[in-house]
Order: sequence, then structure tokens, then C-alpha cells
Amino acid sequence: MSQNQFVDFYEILQVSPNADQDTIQRVFRLLAQRFHPDNKDSGNEGAFKEVMDAYRVLNDPEQRAAYDVEHRQVKKVTWQIFDQSTASQGVEAEKRKRKGILALLYNKRLNEPEAPGISIREMEDLLGCPREHLEFSLWYLKENQWAVRGDNGRHVITAKGVDIVERDGEVGIVDQHHLLPLPQSTPMEPDEAIAWN
Repeated sequence: MSQNQFVDFYEILQVSPNADQDTIQRVFRLLAQRFHPDNKDSGNEGAFKEVMDAYRVLNDPEQRAAYDVEHRQVKKVTWQIFDQSTASQGVEAEKRKRKGILALLYNKRLNEPEAPGISIREMEDLLGCPREHLEFSLWYLKENQWAVRGDNGRHVITAKGVDIVERDGEVGIVDQHHLLPLPQSTPMEPDEAIAWN
């Protein structure tokens, strides 16, 4: 399955990739009832089929293990903001890194509110950018109170950070398993942080 054809079964079932079997079964039952074609209020045959397909794979330990390998690889490629030919330093690169980090933190908070933090190691892997190239961006996000580092060392988006992502819309929200194009303008100027106070 190529990346363009990849279907995120976890997203369809609205569960974390770390969800246990009981959670997957419980959520599946709720979604299957909601989307079943016989349900006059919320029936949706297409959504029902997607839920069934996702459940068939994620409920089978062997199929899920094979799927998880592909899922991790696709997610890693999805978030890479620099290819080998793109320099990861300079003003424009810094802006892209900040946007990429905020988008990661936003999606993590949205999809896994019970565990919204991301370690710097995970950021390195997902963004394809070494730790030393992320430190300035993380400092900037913390100084503007758009992200914080928790006691467990994991980074979490703040309400101000969510406002920035939602205000700009295109700063990296995932669409069809790709980062959306980054705007040419500079949406993250220090004076804008004051406006949020």
C-alpha cells in the first residue's frame, strides 16, 4: 500500500495507536451503531464500511502488528518537513520548524488528550530534523507560551499555541496524510504573542 493509498484505521476508529483491545472493541461498537445503514438518524454506509475494515485489521493481533509497522513508517514520512536537499537552518527553516512542531503538538493534543505530550526524540523522528536543530524553535515556542515542557520532559501545546494553529489554519494541520503548504507570510512574530494576553 503506497502512502497515498494508506488508510489510517486508528483515525477512523478515533483511537490512539496505543489503544488496548478493550478500547478498540468498545469504540467500534459505538461507531458501528452510529453508522449502521439501518440507523435512520446517523446511518452512513460508507463510514460503516470504513469502520468495519478498520476493526477487522485492528482486532486481529497479527494483522494489527503488520499494520502498525506500516502506520509508523507512513506517519514518519508524513511529518518530515525537510528533505535531503533542503537546508534545515536559516530564518525560513526556523519558521517551518516552529510550524511543524506546533502542528505535531496540536494533533497529539487533539487525538490523544489523555497523553498529549511529545518527546524531543519523537519530534526528531517525525520531523526528520536533529535535536540540535529543534532546540531554538522549542525555546521560541516556550518563550511565547505556545508550548511547555512538562515534568516528564515531554512537550505539550498550550491554549495560546492552539489559537495560533487554528488562526493560521495552514500551519501544518494534516490533510490527506501530508502537511499542508506553509504560507509565505510570517504568522509568528513576537508582537503577535502580546495580542493573546
